[in-house]
Amino acid sequence: MIEIDLDQLLLDRGMSLTQLADTVGMTMANLSILKTGKAKAIRFSTLCKLCAALNCQPGDLLKYQES
Repeated sequence: MIEIDLDQLLLDRGMSLTQLADTVGMTMANLSILKTGKAKAIRFSTLCKLCAALNCQPGDLLKYQES
């Protein structure tokens, strides 16, 4: 299972989910789906926007957990 770890990155950068949504042009609902692990997929363009906004690498956002 792949998890998206936004909480720690947002905390480290002093950014709220609302600020991130505004920066990357996503709705709060879609970011919440990513944050809660309910997303089935993520587009590379979305991943690029998140990485740019959070000044991170994809590996900082994505984590693999065995089921």
